[in-house]
Amino acid sequence: MREGLWEGFEGEWCHVSKQLMSLAETIPEHEYSWRPVPGVRSISEVLMHIALANFYLLSITGPQMPPDLRSADMEKTVTKKADVIDWLTRSLDAVKAGRAQLKAGDLGRKVAMKGKEVEVDGLYLRIIVHANEHMGQLVAYARMNKVVPVWSEN
Repeated sequence: MREGLWEGFEGEWCHVSKQLMSLAETIPEHEYSWRPVPGVRSISEVLMHIALANFYLLSITGPQMPPDLRSADMEKTVTKKADVIDWLTRSLDAVKAGRAQLKAGDLGRKVAMKGKEVEVDGLYLRIIVHANEHMGQLVAYARMNKVVPVWSEN
């Protein structure tokens, strides 16, 4: 059963990655600081949150964090569209590469996360669910700014 789920990961990861990149590229730079209400993440903060979470969750499975990832504050300090897109691209590529390096036997390997043991495949599931959750948030943000996702007909 685990192998069936695993076989579907790459297709789903490519799908959500393309949608995230499409939104990141389509939303105008002047909207990157937009937030629906005070106290919630702006568009750039959501995109950086995804990127930083990808790197963090991936690092628990083995790959190292990028040396230029200095702090979680980068969610608030990296705001230029080109820089945000660079971080997002790198994180999406890192997840894809990390997954490609795993062997089927690695999926059940236990790793420590927040004081408990979890399996590597559970972390990859969390990565993809998290990306999809925030992709939906970004679709709402885009539409609130009259930006129609390119894969949508209306």
